[in-house]
Amino acid sequence: MARKISFLSYKGGVGKTCLAVNLSVCLAQEGKRVLLVDLDTQSNASIWLLRLKRWNRLNEAGHGALYSIFSPGAATLPDCVIRDVVEDSEGAKLVPGLDLVPTCFNLVDLESDFEDGNPASRPYMIFREQLRELERNYDYIVFDCPPDTLKAAQCGIFSCDEIYVPANADTLSLIAFTLLGEKIQKLRWASNAYRTNGSNGAGGPGEIRGVIFNSVDNEADVEVAEMRVRVRLNQFRSYGQASSQARIFKTRIPRTSMVERAVSVGLPVPLLSVNGDEAGDVRLNYRDLARELMKGEPAVAAEELHENVAGF
Repeated sequence: MARKISFLSYKGGVGKTCLAVNLSVCLAQEGKRVLLVDLDTQSNASIWLLRLKRWNRLNEAGHGALYSIFSPGAATLPDCVIRDVVEDSEGAKLVPGLDLVPTCFNLVDLESDFEDGNPASRPYMIFREQLRELERNYDYIVFDCPPDTLKAAQCGIFSCDEIYVPANADTLSLIAFTLLGEKIQKLRWASNAYRTNGSNGAGGPGEIRGVIFNSVDNEADVEVAEMRVRVRLNQFRSYGQASSQARIFKTRIPRTSMVERAVSVGLPVPLLSVNGDEAGDVRLNYRDLARELMKGEPAVAAEELHENVAGF
C-alpha cells in the first residue's frame, strides 16, 4: 500500500507547495510511483506542473479536476489522474512515474456546497473512499494541503498516515506549528466516529511525523529555531498530538533563486540545469530529503528538553 503523506502548515509562505512538488519529483526519480494530489484552491502545484496553457484548459472546462469528484456522476478520482504529468514543450514526458490529481479555482466551492449533516456525504469521506481505488497503483501519495484545516485540507488529513510540517526559521512558524497541533487534534476527535478500523491504512487519522526546515536564509539562526520546535514537538508527543517517532529532518532546504527560476520556466527544481557556479545546488538538497523520507525512520530525534530553554 502507498505511503500517504500530507504537507501541511498553518502558516502561508513556508514553501509547502515547493516541498510537495520537488519532493514528489525526486521520489519518482528514485524509481517510486508517485501521485501528487493538489488540495489547495490556489492551484499552485497544478499550474506549476501542467504549465499555464494546459491548466487554463482544465480550469475553463470546469470538470476533470479534483472538485469534479464531489459533483455526483461528474467524475471519480481515477478519472482525474493525469499520468506522467510533467512534459516539455513538445509533449515529451520528463518525469515518468509522477502523476497528478489537479485542482482548479472551483475547489473553493467545497466550503459552501457541502453540509456536515450526513457523514457519508462529508468531503473527506467521499475523497477517502475514492482514493482506495488508486492506492495499490502507487508507492507514495502526496497531498499538497492549503494553510488551514478546512474541508479541502481535511481530505488529506483524514486520508493520510503521515503529516510533515514545513517551517521557516522564525517565530511565526513556531506559532503556526502550535496551532496546527491543536487543530489536527480537534479533527481527530470529530472524525473518529466516522472511521472504520484501518480506513486509512493505519487505523487512525494522519499524525504529525516530522518538521522540515524549508527556504532557510543563510543568516537565519536555525539552531535556535530547531531547539524551540523540538520543545513543542515533545509536548505534542506527550499530548498524543504527534507520533512517538516524530522528528526534525536533518536535511534543510535553503532559500535560493533556483526555486523562483523553476516556477518561472514551469519546471520542477530537479529538472533545472545549473547556470554557472550556482551556490549550494538545491537540487541535491531535495534529493537528500527524498532519500531521508524513504528511510522511514527518525533522522534527528526530538530530544527531551525543558520549556525554560533560554530564549523560548
